[in-house]
Amino acid sequence: MLRNYFKTAWRSIIKNRGTSLINITGLSVGLTAAVLIMLWVLNEMNFDNNHQNQDRIYRLKTSLKENNWVWETTPLLLADAVKKQIPEIEKVSRLYTSNWPVFKVAGNFTYEKKAAYVDDDWFNIFHYDVVAGNLESFAQNPNSIILTVSAAEKYFGKRRAVGEEIRIDSINYQVKAIVKNPVVNSSFQYNVFLPLVALLTDKQRRENDENWSNFNYLTFVKLKQGSDPAVTAKKVTAILPDNQGTTISLISLKDMHFENDLQSSSFVHGNRNTVYIFSLLAFLLLLVACINYVNLTTAKASLRSKEVSVRKMVGAKRIHLFYQFISESLFISIIALITTLVLIKVCLPWFNIITGKSFVVTLTSINMWQVIGITLFTALLLCSIYPALLLSSFKPLNVFRGTTILKVKDSAFRKGLTIVQFTISVALIACTIVIYCQMKFIQQTNPGYNRSQVLSFPLPLNIGNDKKESLIQSIKQQLLSHSSIKSVSTTNQPIVNIGSISTGSADWNGHDTTFNPKITQLSADADFQKIMQLQMKEGRWFEQGNQADGNNVVLNESAVAQLNIPKPVIGQRFTFKGRTGQIIGVVKDFTYQSLHNKTGPLVAFNDPQWFRFFMVRTVPGKSKRAIDFIQSIWKKQLPGHPVEYNFLDDNFNELYKEDQRTSFLIFVFAIIAVLISSLGLFGLAAFTTEQRAKEIGIRKVLGATVENITTMLSRDFVKLISIAIIIAVPVAFFAMNKWMQNFAYRTDITWWMFALAGLLALLIALVTISFQAIKAAIANPIKSLRTE
Repeated sequence: MLRNYFKTAWRSIIKNRGTSLINITGLSVGLTAAVLIMLWVLNEMNFDNNHQNQDRIYRLKTSLKENNWVWETTPLLLADAVKKQIPEIEKVSRLYTSNWPVFKVAGNFTYEKKAAYVDDDWFNIFHYDVVAGNLESFAQNPNSIILTVSAAEKYFGKRRAVGEEIRIDSINYQVKAIVKNPVVNSSFQYNVFLPLVALLTDKQRRENDENWSNFNYLTFVKLKQGSDPAVTAKKVTAILPDNQGTTISLISLKDMHFENDLQSSSFVHGNRNTVYIFSLLAFLLLLVACINYVNLTTAKASLRSKEVSVRKMVGAKRIHLFYQFISESLFISIIALITTLVLIKVCLPWFNIITGKSFVVTLTSINMWQVIGITLFTALLLCSIYPALLLSSFKPLNVFRGTTILKVKDSAFRKGLTIVQFTISVALIACTIVIYCQMKFIQQTNPGYNRSQVLSFPLPLNIGNDKKESLIQSIKQQLLSHSSIKSVSTTNQPIVNIGSISTGSADWNGHDTTFNPKITQLSADADFQKIMQLQMKEGRWFEQGNQADGNNVVLNESAVAQLNIPKPVIGQRFTFKGRTGQIIGVVKDFTYQSLHNKTGPLVAFNDPQWFRFFMVRTVPGKSKRAIDFIQSIWKKQLPGHPVEYNFLDDNFNELYKEDQRTSFLIFVFAIIAVLISSLGLFGLAAFTTEQRAKEIGIRKVLGATVENITTMLSRDFVKLISIAIIIAVPVAFFAMNKWMQNFAYRTDITWWMFALAGLLALLIALVTISFQAIKAAIANPIKSLRTE
């Protein structure tokens, strides 16, 4: 029986080649898009699930009530204390990633940015697959190191790395083990693991960190079976000395990826709303593809009515016919699946570039087949049920009497599905236009400073304050002597994304001491305003050699407004970081963070001990010469330390990388939705002209022009598209209005964006329909009227 079903299905496909090609193409493209999206979705939803006993692994999380700050870090001393005092905790390990060790390889120095300093129990809490060596020996020597496969190849090539030594920060470390590279959906994307005790051999660092007020380390715990994390968190909080307003909570490993309340983080975090949006997008694309199949199959139902009736008259039951048409859908789905696998193979490298991931799809991948299986089952469900029920419901006597085949005409249902298709397409086009306008707005918005031709690079972390000021001045003077460098400044952070924030360290005349807002702090020298071309509203910037400016401050407009500084502002007393001076200037607001965030109060001060970053404006067209000169100066002044530079334009674009990825993906999937919808419309138009061939012939004989016939055939479809546009506009407006709430500064959502989306969809539909309509209109009417 099954063999007969598939034989009939194959004959049907061969007989209706055009329809089958449209169905298979639409399904293949829809399945490919849905599978790729679901690979990304499942990757996000299954972050950090590769560790054993992951449900018992937590990270300690600090909340400061006084200023509503939330940190992922804790004091160094807390880990040892909880291990001794809290029986519910089985194992503890700290993680420190803010130090980039300098590796000396083949005489060259390079920062290892993916290095992690961890405690001995790190590998007892988290799971790593060992390729060579063993993890136990890591804890036996403070000069041990563990590398991933990629790091071992980077530093040792093809030769065996275990037992080899590598020089790091003037100390030789021995490789104890090689582990597999981290999986794509792991928060811990580190290539090198070093013992935390090696970091703490620095006496000054240890003295600084062995202070309960310094929160510099991430602390992970593995709880004993059955332990209550809420109860454990209260016990951990009780350990903190003088913990007024400071509480510790536990966040599970599986929830860590979607954490969104931290001041800053060492990890890349996801967004649950984005995951839900793309899950919906995958379903909608699949739905659009399946609507094609349903529409074309039901449209051709009348052509198969006699076949079904004859089968019923010779004894076929409705259930047998139902299975037959389900088999046909399955057969087409299998062909579409094979095509989908080829398309995934072709598109995956591109998809990896866009998403910034490293997905690998192999025929032996269980996860891939889970995604494909779920997607294929959903497609089969959407494609097959209604057509199978419809085709198996024909009544033989009605068919041969020439009466209405169906009790209720299914044309209204097909029209409804076409409206759904184009509603999705128009909404996606409108969303793409709005997102494009917002991204253009971000690029064109004046940030209040000039970032063009400016690059930044930091001093090494281990430069002491006693040497820093003289070193900075020496490097600065040498840089200014070169013809490719226009100006140089020093600051505590690059202006593009200032994350240094203070609370409770400011005081001014009329200050309500219960009001302690978050204040962004910028330490900059006298040249900073000039190099960044900041605009002063009133007063002045810091002056070179002015001793009083060591205590004076410059505020931005938002600081003056939100701190309620009394007028006249210039000359008012202002205490900041324990230094009392005057407000000497007010700088116009400039964007110092992403446009997702509203510009808040900023205090600029001039403290050389805070300086760490050089800001260099190069002469246009001479950036390469400037970089070469910077590197030569660096080698002379700081031998053994590589220079890491970034252009501010690149830093700026990095802030919106995820937004740009999301917008580009939606743009691509909007094109796919329109393509699939157009394929379906093409098939329906072809069927309609075929069904009305005699009518068209008669109209032509009676004098109808090509224009008349084209208009007649297009009219009904245009009505459907118009209805789709009317429905899509409010849906897209609501979705984009919600999305825009993520930006403190945004462009206006205007009517023309939706009008353009509707016009584009209408034009695409008209082009698709007109091809078939014109073809039918110019055909010889004799051919359509000659035979019955």
